[in-house]
Amino acid sequence: MKLYGTPPTRALRAMWLLNELEIDCEIVTVNMGEKEQASPEMLALNPTGKLPFLVDGEDVIAESCAIQLYLAEKYSDKGFMGRNLSERGQIYRWMFFLATEIEQPLWRIALHTRLYREDERLPADVPLAKRDGKAMIAVFEDHMKDREFVVGDRLTVADFNAAYTLNWARDGGILDNAPALNAYVERMYARPKAPPTIEEAWAELKRMIG
Repeated sequence: MKLYGTPPTRALRAMWLLNELEIDCEIVTVNMGEKEQASPEMLALNPTGKLPFLVDGEDVIAESCAIQLYLAEKYSDKGFMGRNLSERGQIYRWMFFLATEIEQPLWRIALHTRLYREDERLPADVPLAKRDGKAMIAVFEDHMKDREFVVGDRLTVADFNAAYTLNWARDGGILDNAPALNAYVERMYARPKAPPTIEEAWAELKRMIG
């Protein structure tokens, strides 16, 4: 099994779950600065040219949420998948909510502040994205205010997804008025097998490239 991806990208989501599952998986670092993800060899595996993706035998799983669900299902004996259809439905609900309602505004912020070329950026979209993201953060804050875990009474794959996304939300400046979610992020990243935070991964990447 190989995971192709480099922190601070969403590969961290998959890396976190791999750490918690305690399974052998080779992490293949991809130099995005050199556009290695767009090489013919990489595109043959994942035609989008994006990271991360997981290769498990003949199976190639792209999209970080799909990788997490695949791993949680494959190693269901570890207990990170729902115990029944109702729990699984809630795991899907909140993971897709995080990907569509919180991650998308964060992408808009990132695209128009540092990822697009300067002449392609739309500065006016940044405050709109923050407004949209904060509205959905408020929904999730309400869900989590009296909860320890995203779904049910135990840790599931949804928690590893949520913690990474909320750490990104904090980095993106939309988690300021969410005390329950901030406390949740701190608890999750205090776990012994937690990966680096996005901030730590960025700092390490900058140090490595000089």
